[in-house]
Amino acid sequence: MAKAKDKDNKGGGTIALNKRARFEYHIDQRYEAGIALEGWELKALRAGRINFGESYATVKNDEIFLVGASIPPLISASTHVVAVDRRTRKLLLHRKEIDQLIGAVERKGYTLVPTAMYWKGNKVKVEIGLAQGKQEHDKRNTEKQRDWQIEKQRTMRSHNRAA
Repeated sequence: MAKAKDKDNKGGGTIALNKRARFEYHIDQRYEAGIALEGWELKALRAGRINFGESYATVKNDEIFLVGASIPPLISASTHVVAVDRRTRKLLLHRKEIDQLIGAVERKGYTLVPTAMYWKGNKVKVEIGLAQGKQEHDKRNTEKQRDWQIEKQRTMRSHNRAA
């Protein structure tokens, strides 16, 4: 007898995180954007093949594009399609959100940084952050705060065990 497909698996979950963005930038606001992908790219994303650590979003002709994200094609990808792994991909946002982002980038000097890529239902979403670059002392301070939080957790854990 054939097994029934698991209906509870909605396909949700994180595809990739850009941990470097949180270290390099102060992220003020986050926006959820769709992304225009080709079929072979979706298959590669399902296999977990993406690298967008050095990617960024840019504004061209009143639209926002993801530049520098690498999605290497699978070997079993279609042979009649020429796969370009570092192509520029269009981000899908509402016009009001695009206008807000363009204003922040052009007037206030913000940068658009992708922070995460994840499944939402059967669609791929990209979380982009409106960010400002950190100075070197800010990076050291962030690292110091992270170390302090870890040490504080260790102390609390050891104190609770002794009680």
